[in-house]
Amino acid sequence: MADTELDKTPSKLSGVDKASILLLSLGEETAAEVLKHMGPKEVQVIGMQMASLRNVGKGAVEDVVDEFLEKVEEQTGIGIGTEDYIRSTLKSALGEDKAGALIDRILAGANTKGLDTLKWMDSRSVADVIRFEHPQIQSIVLSYLDPDQASEILSLLPEKVRVDLMMRIAALEAVQPDALQELNDIMEKQFTGSGSSQSRQIGGVKTVADIMNFMDGANETLIMDSLRETDEDLVQQIEDLMFVFDNLIDVDDRGIQALLREVSTDTLIVALKACEEDIKEKIFKNMSKRAAELMRDDLDAMGPVKLSEVEAAQKEILTVARRMADAGEIVLGGGGEEMV
Repeated sequence: MADTELDKTPSKLSGVDKASILLLSLGEETAAEVLKHMGPKEVQVIGMQMASLRNVGKGAVEDVVDEFLEKVEEQTGIGIGTEDYIRSTLKSALGEDKAGALIDRILAGANTKGLDTLKWMDSRSVADVIRFEHPQIQSIVLSYLDPDQASEILSLLPEKVRVDLMMRIAALEAVQPDALQELNDIMEKQFTGSGSSQSRQIGGVKTVADIMNFMDGANETLIMDSLRETDEDLVQQIEDLMFVFDNLIDVDDRGIQALLREVSTDTLIVALKACEEDIKEKIFKNMSKRAAELMRDDLDAMGPVKLSEVEAAQKEILTVARRMADAGEIVLGGGGEEMV
């Protein structure tokens, strides 16, 4: 993992940068208490950033702490994997001695059970767990997990089964309590914890669209083309529900401004490299005049960028946008209030 030297001004720090600096500034016990209240993805994102930070200036730390104190009543939404991953990341960030007590407190508070345990595993491990299960079980598991994790797992499964799984997920509507309990029990045989008898409304076309949103360009095209050969109407429904980078044009100005505060400048520049002009103008008009001018200059001076890098940057921004939408901080597709 490449080290990150933060010499940026506070306004250019992403939310993850700020959260990482803040946690590294806290004592072990306090940091552990904060991390225990985060979900798998939040711990993953912030843990990776903590591990990469080097040479953070005193001024940056003070600015981050001051900003946190001003917003102390707000919650920071940030998302990780296996126990070994947590140990490795935090030892890299804090050193083995300091990380020891912190890691124990974090892992003691995880309280994962049955199917929820899969959310704390890396995608390759989950793929190995479900690889030889019946496709219907695989489809339920993928529907149960968060879309970004499900997308990664799907890409690790054999190509010939991906389209079938997407068709099954699209056809899912609800899983009966006894069926979900049985599946939970299967997972518990490999892990620990107690099951839940609550029914879950999982699957459906929207779930497929959410998973597709996190697919890389090549796999997305392959799966959609294969689905189109089988069910053109289904593909149209999926496309209608997918939120892609160009859809940011429909987010209101207040939402764009909030999103820009959570995205690093470097990521944004790469993401805008292959955008239509209307998307660029949408972004520029929600920045300060000076910041917009600097970004235009950076884009003009930027050399050729691989399409895969542009897609990765755009998906990173979309991940932040979806997280903020889930938290009620922005509205995807418009409908929010304009800034006045």
